[in-house]
Amino acid sequence: MKVALKNSILKWAFITVAFTLIIGCSRNSSLTGGNQNENDNTANGQQNTTSNNETPSSSNSSEASKSIVYENTKYGFSFKLPASWREYSIITSQWEGVAIENGSTVETGPIISIRDPRWTNETPRQDIPIMVFTISQWNSLKQGVFHIGAAPVDPSELGRNNSYVFALPARYNYSFLPGYEEVEKILTDNPLHTAKVK
Repeated sequence: MKVALKNSILKWAFITVAFTLIIGCSRNSSLTGGNQNENDNTANGQQNTTSNNETPSSSNSSEASKSIVYENTKYGFSFKLPASWREYSIITSQWEGVAIENGSTVETGPIISIRDPRWTNETPRQDIPIMVFTISQWNSLKQGVFHIGAAPVDPSELGRNNSYVFALPARYNYSFLPGYEEVEKILTDNPLHTAKVK
């Protein structure tokens, strides 16, 4: 009788343990699936965030590896851009320096504008305009020999090499086009680097 009772208790204990293991394993499996889905959603969220051009949370070195660089070997400078600008385009125009005394154009030079890839005719976005001056032109501008545009404010220097000075036009963002705040943020990171030219 005692042996039969002992076997019965062992049988029920074994069934209880087996049942607990089965329930625990199936619960653990569903939790793992939930975490996987959550990770997938997070990854998709980051991808959506990146496509919406918001900064995803990641380390600085990771962000640096995602950036791209526009290089101009003619004038000797490079400009670091966020990965969202990968399909940028370059628009070239010209600045004109007007003589103080008679209003005639006395100096000219290029403006190299880096255009946001999201720019469209229907919704223009803020360009990053870089004015290029020879050092002699820059010195003349600073001495008041000529001025550029109607604003009484000179362009602001972004950098220089042995031949050129690179500057941001005064009031370049006066229209407050979409993306102007992003451009301001890009500019605060000192994205322009120069190289010596022959």
